[in-house]
Amino acid sequence: MLEAPSPADVPAAEFETVIGLEVHAQLLTASKAFAPVSNRFGNQPNTQVTPLCLGHPGTLPLLNENLVNYIVKMGLATHCQIAPRSIFARKNYFYPDMPKGYQISQFDKPICHDGHIDIELEDGSTKRIRIKRIHMEEDAGKSIHDQDPQNTLIDLNRSGTPLIEIVTEPDISSPAEAYAYLVRIKQIVQYLGICDGNMEEGSLRCDANISIRPVGETRLGTRTELKNMNSFRNVERALIYEIERQRNLVRAGGAVIQQTLLWDANKMETRQMRSKEEAHDYRYFPEPDIPPVIVTPEMLQELQASLPELPEDRKKRFVVAMELPLSDAEMLTDTREMADYFEAVCQAGANAKLAANLIITEVRRVLNEEGVSIGRFPVDPARLAGLLSLRQADTISSSAMQTIFNRMLEDAGDAASIARSLNLVQVSDTSFLEPLVDQILASNPDKVNAYRNGKTGLMGFFVGQIMQQSKGKANPKLVSELITKKINEQG
Repeated sequence: MLEAPSPADVPAAEFETVIGLEVHAQLLTASKAFAPVSNRFGNQPNTQVTPLCLGHPGTLPLLNENLVNYIVKMGLATHCQIAPRSIFARKNYFYPDMPKGYQISQFDKPICHDGHIDIELEDGSTKRIRIKRIHMEEDAGKSIHDQDPQNTLIDLNRSGTPLIEIVTEPDISSPAEAYAYLVRIKQIVQYLGICDGNMEEGSLRCDANISIRPVGETRLGTRTELKNMNSFRNVERALIYEIERQRNLVRAGGAVIQQTLLWDANKMETRQMRSKEEAHDYRYFPEPDIPPVIVTPEMLQELQASLPELPEDRKKRFVVAMELPLSDAEMLTDTREMADYFEAVCQAGANAKLAANLIITEVRRVLNEEGVSIGRFPVDPARLAGLLSLRQADTISSSAMQTIFNRMLEDAGDAASIARSLNLVQVSDTSFLEPLVDQILASNPDKVNAYRNGKTGLMGFFVGQIMQQSKGKANPKLVSELITKKINEQG
């Protein structure tokens, strides 16, 4: 554990924070980056390996075409420049789960560079985070420390899994900004369909470089690198801890040492892993067995045309074209699946605002309670649209809509048939309702007079009486209109 000294009486505003993030995303290719073997997660240890994965002499890597396609899509989605020619390099280091003794990566000639994404800040403004580079590489295997009390076990199923590494410029100024950036990156890779974004399973991983400097200083301070953060909230917590540790250290007269730190989510503290390496420590040199990657203008045009509508563009369209509140649009575009579901409901005939309200409140409630994604929601878009159409036409009341919605979670029938079976269809036949209205008004002349004299709250009494007489079947909106009409006619 790294202990932080007790802070001196120095205002926090004396320092500013500088953060750069390195995000690794495992790609959803069918096979590994350089070997024709399954890239599926969760199989038995060491069952998805080839001689290449095991580092056997004489093996030659073969580049997975989809690795290139996926990273170019990510580069285009983040406004990067795409290099027409890039090369692979060998990153040399020795670790038990890297049997070749080196990692195939990219160094001075990455395929994507000089991009950006915009994040939304807590005050509603936006900030541009520059992306320095996005490059291709292979993942290492996995060291397992908790299954044998005497030994560390090695699973090489992950060895060779295709990765992209997304490296920012040091543009992030707070843990909250880092969190917002990670949310945007996760959204983009999920919308593109290139990564599932699951930090708990390791398919999205984040390392952070953190330094502090006096306010107004332009030179970067000595940085530390944080690793082992398995959720967005843990990234935020780890950054808060490390920033405060560095501030307290400097206030007490100490100096920040460049080193790599591990975040212990259970103890909510950092501990030293090793001294921070520099690029020369890895002895990079060009990978001799893989030819340069060439991205032609035709390939670039084809991949650009294949991009889906990205979350920011979709959110803006929901606000402008569908006239949804910004907060609703943000929730509906949180994932591509949720946005697709909402649009399918609207295309099936539902009013956009009614659909948004029901999905944000009831559909998301069910998903959270059941712990499932929208893909496993039992009510398909057409059935939900049918329910909303009944409500929009005043065929059912709002309370009846809730009852029918709950029944639809277990019943495969359409909303109209469920409404009839539960006797929830509202009566909008004026020939049925007018006699009831006349009867109630005639039976309560004192209340009619009071209503005429300004006690408009009595409308609820009249409607309630008619709902009781109709056994809940009357359309309350139409009943109110009829009562108003009758009283005005009598007056």
